[in-house]
Parts: sequence; structure tokens; C-alpha cells
Amino acid sequence: MKMFVNIVGFVFLTLSLTSCELIGGIFKAGVWSGVIVVVLVIALVLWLVMKLLGKK
Repeated sequence: MKMFVNIVGFVFLTLSLTSCELIGGIFKAGVWSGVIVVVLVIALVLWLVMKLLGKK
């Protein structure tokens, strides 16, 4: 449940902040947390694309 809350919070921040503010916030939190967030976002996008392309 805590992971779900973290994901919802991240999505909210992503939609509400500009890209420069988001990048600045990620690097303030730490480089490794930024790397983890970027990897998770890329994995989510790839998963969504695979789901969309797989339904043909």
C-alpha cells in the first residue's frame, strides 16, 4: 500500500511541476533516488506500450 501511495504522489508531482522543477527536486532527493525514479518511469512506459501493442 505504501508503494501505491508513493507512485500516486510521484504521478501528482510529475503532472503539477514543470520539467526543470521536477529534475531539481529529483537531484535534491539524491542521485540514486533520481535514477530509480527514471528507471521506474521508463519501465512503466514500456509496459504500457507493450500492453497497447499486444491487444491487436
